[in-house]
Amino acid sequence: MFISSAFAQTAPAAAAGGGMQSSLMSMLPLVLMFVVLYFVMIRPQMKRQKEHRAMIDALAKGDEVATAGGLLGKVTKLGDIYIGIEVAEGVEVQLQRSAVVQVLPKGTIK
Repeated sequence: MFISSAFAQTAPAAAAGGGMQSSLMSMLPLVLMFVVLYFVMIRPQMKRQKEHRAMIDALAKGDEVATAGGLLGKVTKLGDIYIGIEVAEGVEVQLQRSAVVQVLPKGTIK
């Protein structure tokens, strides 16, 4: 009975020196997972957002675009937030600039 209680008192003191290194090693997988997550998911998403913003800022009258809703049309009016798209002859729709997903090559829409 006396030996086990004495051993219990000395065990934490002996582990205190190696405990610091052990806790750092247990944090290493978490840090590595965050680094991998950053390079696999976060960084490419930020790059796509930057490219999309540049595409939207570069829109000009006459550009043929595809929208998030699936509409294809030619840009007829440009505003700060909204754009006008002609989807058929004489039919114009107003959309938010952010709804434009892709700028199509000239002559795609007939």
